[in-house]
Amino acid sequence: MPSHKEQNAAVLDQFTRQAESYAALVRGTAGGKSPGDVVALSGASAQDEVLDVACGTGALTLDLARIARRVTGIDLTPAMLDQARALQAERGVTNAQWVEGDALPLPFPDAAFSLVVTRASFHHMHDPAAVLAQMRRVVAPGGRVVVSDLTPAPDLGRAFDAIETLRDPSHVHAHTVEELRAIGRAAGLQELLVESFSAELPLEAVLATSFPGPGALDEVRRRAAADADEGVDRLGLAIRRVEGKLLMTYPMTTVVWAAP
Repeated sequence: MPSHKEQNAAVLDQFTRQAESYAALVRGTAGGKSPGDVVALSGASAQDEVLDVACGTGALTLDLARIARRVTGIDLTPAMLDQARALQAERGVTNAQWVEGDALPLPFPDAAFSLVVTRASFHHMHDPAAVLAQMRRVVAPGGRVVVSDLTPAPDLGRAFDAIETLRDPSHVHAHTVEELRAIGRAAGLQELLVESFSAELPLEAVLATSFPGPGALDEVRRRAAADADEGVDRLGLAIRRVEGKLLMTYPMTTVVWAAP
């Protein structure tokens, strides 16, 4: 496993390259409440001070800003924050702010927020348990912590990690549902809710956000097509072919905890 410094470098490399294409992908899949929706499940209210960890292009941050009193998004990658600021200006949101920084440690005082969230980030992290401990530190007693991330089936986890790492070198490990819940227990958080769901996306739209080494994307296409055409699920992505296009399904889970 890479060190924290090495993993940060990989994240900066990949997400600097994919900032525009990732923002386009998020825009293309936005719309309405859905299973696993972080905003709906978080219980966000008009009184909340919210922190969005690894906020990326800011889509979740700004959705939360429509409800909460104030929202802060923190991310390691300046190019992603540029996309977030552009989306903020487009939406005319005034109660969101952005911080360029690392999650280890989070650069905020203890108990500074009433709601701390992160989405689609833990599988990129060198030490997600340490990040969750930081999220607990900065949430006030009685506040809520929410993690939404990829959660492959236990028997397909190794294959899932392998294909995702091939596609995106910044991928580290996608936890199973039980692994994710265990991290929360170890952090001393009280589990309130667990909701698993799936997100189906066109393979080519996902590959447009991917910048691995030479030949890697062609190999991903080959393996995906084999699963779809043979009617098997070796990769944990339930790939199917519809009107000639390959669709991949990401298994995901949102977990909501309360801070004691």
